[in-house]
Amino acid sequence: MPKFVAIGYGDRAGYDQTAPAVRDAAHAHDARLRKGGALMGIAGAPVQVRNTNAARVETSNGPYMSSTLPVAGFSLIEAADLAEAIDLVSRTPCAVAHGVVEVWPLEQP
Repeated sequence: MPKFVAIGYGDRAGYDQTAPAVRDAAHAHDARLRKGGALMGIAGAPVQVRNTNAARVETSNGPYMSSTLPVAGFSLIEAADLAEAIDLVSRTPCAVAHGVVEVWPLEQP
């Protein structure tokens, strides 16, 4: 079955202004996804890694990409197709709590 990487963006302000019943339903949905095999995690502090020409590893703290909302978490889900993946992530906390979720097809060679 195809795999998709989902990246959730959201902040505490958006989460807090969402009705508790909606948040609870979103967390229950996440629990069902995890029980079904989805890998999910909350985003920690990012580190950028560079090794130009394989000559020297350089790191710097912080994200490379910028967004109006911080990255809140990641998941790896299986779905029959992109439409199903979109349906699955549309009920997650970031999607319902004034955030956004990106869905990236994971193409494997």
